[in-house]
Amino acid sequence: MTIYDITWPLDELTPVYPGNPSFERVEKKGQTSVHSRISFGTHSGTHVDAPKHVLEGGVPIDALPLDVFIGLCRVIDVAGVEGSVKIFDLEQYNIQKGERILLKTKNSERGHAEWYDDYIYLDGDAADWLAAKEIALFGIDYLSVKQRGGADNRAHTALLQNGIGIIEGLDFSQVSAGEYELICLPLNIKNADGAPARAVLLKR
Repeated sequence: MTIYDITWPLDELTPVYPGNPSFERVEKKGQTSVHSRISFGTHSGTHVDAPKHVLEGGVPIDALPLDVFIGLCRVIDVAGVEGSVKIFDLEQYNIQKGERILLKTKNSERGHAEWYDDYIYLDGDAADWLAAKEIALFGIDYLSVKQRGGADNRAHTALLQNGIGIIEGLDFSQVSAGEYELICLPLNIKNADGAPARAVLLKR
C-alpha cells in the first residue's frame, strides 16, 4: 500500500486566505520537555468547511458525519483548465451519485509557497451541477472553492446545503488521477465553522 500525504504543512510560512488569521507559534523549553502554544484559523492549510461557515443555522464541524470523509474517492485531473472549473470540464467524467470527487488543478503545479489571487476555483453552475449529481464530497487544491471576492457563493452553498462535504487546500503535486481511498479527519473543535485536517490517499 502507498500512502500519499495531500496535506499542506502548517507553519509561519503557510499562506492564508487574505483576512484570515496567520499561523503563530510560541515554543517553551523546560528542563525535560518542550511544549508550544500555537494559534491559527479554522480555515488554515488543508481544512474542512462546515455548513456553519456560510449557512445561517448551519451545523458546525463537530456535528459532521466522519464517514463522508473516509472511503473511496476519485482524483480528476483538470490541470488544463484556466480560471474556473465549469460543467463542461466535468461532464466527460461520468460523475455518479455518492462519489467523493477531488479536483487536481494547476493550483497543485504552482504549489503553496505563497498566496496568489488567480487560483482555479469551482464555477457556481458547476457547483449546482455537482449538487444535482448528489456527490458525497468535493475537494480542491487551494484555500477556497469559490473565486476570491466573487459575489457568487454557490461553490460553497450549493454543496453544503445539500450535505456535500468540502475539503479545501489539498496538495496533488505527487498524485496522479485515479481512484484512491481517502482519509481526511478534521479537528474536533466544538461549534466551529471549519477545522484544519490531515488528509491522505491510500493506493493498494
